[in-house]
Amino acid sequence: MTKRLIHSGLCVALLFAVSAAQSLGSEQRSTPLVQAVKKAKNAVVNIHSEKTAASGNALFPTQKPRKINGMGTGIVVDERGYIVTNHHVVKDVDELRVSLHDGSTYTARVISIDRTHDLAIIKIDATQDLELMPLGISSDLMLGESVFAVGNAFGYEHTITAGIVSALSRDVEVNSDMAYRNLIQTDASINPGNSGGPLLNLDGDVVGINVAIRAGAQRIGFAIPINQARQVIAKLLSIQSLDRTFHGIVATDVKEPDDQHLKVESVAANSPAEKAGIKPGDILERIGEVKIVDGVDLERAFLRRDQDEPFDVVVKRNDLDENLELTLAAFSGQAAGRNLVARGNLDAKGDQGVDLANRTWNVLGVRLTALPDGDKHLVAPAYHGGMRIEHVRAGSPAAVNGIRKDDILVGLHIWETISRQNVQFVVDHPQLLTFAPLKFYILRGDETLYGHFRLVGASK
Repeated sequence: MTKRLIHSGLCVALLFAVSAAQSLGSEQRSTPLVQAVKKAKNAVVNIHSEKTAASGNALFPTQKPRKINGMGTGIVVDERGYIVTNHHVVKDVDELRVSLHDGSTYTARVISIDRTHDLAIIKIDATQDLELMPLGISSDLMLGESVFAVGNAFGYEHTITAGIVSALSRDVEVNSDMAYRNLIQTDASINPGNSGGPLLNLDGDVVGINVAIRAGAQRIGFAIPINQARQVIAKLLSIQSLDRTFHGIVATDVKEPDDQHLKVESVAANSPAEKAGIKPGDILERIGEVKIVDGVDLERAFLRRDQDEPFDVVVKRNDLDENLELTLAAFSGQAAGRNLVARGNLDAKGDQGVDLANRTWNVLGVRLTALPDGDKHLVAPAYHGGMRIEHVRAGSPAAVNGIRKDDILVGLHIWETISRQNVQFVVDHPQLLTFAPLKFYILRGDETLYGHFRLVGASK
């Protein structure tokens, strides 16, 4: 009897030990990487495309064009189906299909593109709200820090690859038309199909958007830093461009590990923001139901909303919350420009003109001349005027961001640049000189191109 009791006790003890070991094993296997993947994977989408290519056979020009299938990855940035990916993933495609984590598939359409920074926004009409991808911080990345990529690698959907940050601030020349600046280098495998997908840290936050691999090299991939990409994403979601409405807020993303917020730098005169009582120095906390952390949140909070719809806005002012109400207005670049141009009737001639030209050269890196009325560049586009770029200074903000001689500068941020006065306001405005990358709009041939740069070297 005693032996049987001992045997029974041993069996029970062994069962408890096995159970505890299994439980401990599961906990040990659920590493920070596993937890980060669980957090992020549902906001990653797989993109499949189809485009038409000419046969390329001069002997048989009547041959039917070929269909080429492509693939890429995207990141959900708004629950209504707005997705960011690379421009080269969607360039010249005839058809786009997006697959979600649950296997559902939707037709997608291109909403806006930025060729210079190789980013684009596409849209699907999902039947339910989508999960968002948390946008992290890339400014505090450390060499050797663990990161991972999620993507449609070689068409294998939601593939996870892990590695480290191998280097920072890499410049990569792809060809004569495409160059990337200030990229993150990683040894996490970035394969064809990963383009447009996230590079994430072990908190499950996006630190980069995967863009390129070095042909012939192994475990050398590159990603756009998210601090840089979020500025472009905000521009691509701009309600001025997509809805022709505006709010009048100029704001700066503050992105530190322990402090992330959007600070109002200036407010356009007579704008919806000014009428609502928003002031420089305010921290935007909430617009409607959207919590505001950065410029992406600011634009998507207002995106595709009725012009006469009032928004509850919460700002922090002097450490206290202020509840305001804002109603959007129709965007008129000309009107906005008049509101924001420095007061007075400056003709920019003589010494004043020389001084302004020098400041523009120092701050932007360009020399400009006004287009005459009726210039052919202004017939088709809906612009009231523009400034021809006569020279671009090597290494200047304009040069770094791809602006060329003979481009037509038609806009800076929310202002049309139809005169020297408009340009003067931008180069003289003290808040803008420390503002996050400033949007610019140029005409090149038949195209309207967009980009952004940070103003530097200002001195009056």
